Amino acid sequence: MNVTASRSVASPLKVAMIIQGYHPLVGGAERQLAAFAPELQALDIELQVLTRRYKGLRPFEVINQVPVHRLPIPGPKPTASLTFTLTALPLLRRLRPHILHAHEVFSPATTATAAKQVLGGTPVVVTAHRSGPLGDVQRLLKKFLGRQRMRTFQQQVNAFVVISQEIDAELAGVGVPEARRVFIPNGVDTQHFAPLTPPEKMAQRQKLGVPAEGPVAIFTGRLAPEKRVPHLIRAWPAVRAAHPNATLLILGVGPEEATLKQAAGPGVMFAGRVENVAPYLQAADIFVLPSAAEGLSVAMLEAMSTGLAALVTRVGGAADVIEHGHHGWLIPPDDPTALQAALLSLAGAPAQRAGLGQRARARVVSEYSLPALAKRLRALYERLIINPN
Repeated sequence: MNVTASRSVASPLKVAMIIQGYHPLVGGAERQLAAFAPELQALDIELQVLTRRYKGLRPFEVINQVPVHRLPIPGPKPTASLTFTLTALPLLRRLRPHILHAHEVFSPATTATAAKQVLGGTPVVVTAHRSGPLGDVQRLLKKFLGRQRMRTFQQQVNAFVVISQEIDAELAGVGVPEARRVFIPNGVDTQHFAPLTPPEKMAQRQKLGVPAEGPVAIFTGRLAPEKRVPHLIRAWPAVRAAHPNATLLILGVGPEEATLKQAAGPGVMFAGRVENVAPYLQAADIFVLPSAAEGLSVAMLEAMSTGLAALVTRVGGAADVIEHGHHGWLIPPDDPTALQAALLSLAGAPAQRAGLGQRARARVVSEYSLPALAKRLRALYERLIINPN
């Protein structure tokens, strides 16, 4: 599962990234690709992003020097997926990338493997972004012809990038050999996501309108059922009873937003869609992620890099990054009692929070910084161009 550097190949190295959504849409995979883009460009990689055209978005634009092609997805899901693939093929034939990199083992992977045949064997890389019942592998196997599609991917995908040990185990379980499973986790810009001094933190709170006194917990992410934000909302009154000045910041939008706002009590602040979450993280003390499913949460890595005490459920890659009680706290998913108890404990322990945050940042800086991971990804691309097998 290790990638070793190889001699330089193409200059620039052309990579087509195929993903279901991209900026300004917000999600873990979308944010991670956008974060990697400048690092890859600095390594002489020319990126083209192919994504779905959702309502209100332009067919083509350049975002942060990355060309973004948004392809039509009319009708129901099967028709939309087929149209996306059929539209992508002539575009990819014109772009002639050296590498096809699909994000998720659904229609992006289908498009990449079809393009491989059209382009005469262009190597295909696929990143699986989530594990568990809501993850890539298990969801694909439940779909119509899902097992046949997985067999095609086993045969046609040259390398699967795995971002967590759990995803690695799932791919091994469906027969993907170890030689084609490459561990390159998600990464974070550790300079952008950096802690502030206590006086700077207080100034940041004032700037954002966050109360200066009391512990501040924060959730950043999509307000969707799998994130289990209602558990957090229901736990907060007990935290407020013990710490009357405690504040819960919720950043993000999604289908549960209106319901969550109705259920929220005192001390809960909703910030909506936020382009730059770093200032909010820098103003907080505790990061909370009560998800039922994750891959390797980018939001968690950003919070840890910022020096926050992370309280997250033991799903996806969380246990790969966090040693419980050392870099953060791990609790079982769908256990509101454990969530509330952990919040109460951390809210009342500033010294413990500080120690967790310091060790969390050191962990992320040493193993999850974007520049080092981008180099590993470039090395994988080069290896596949030289030897696709």
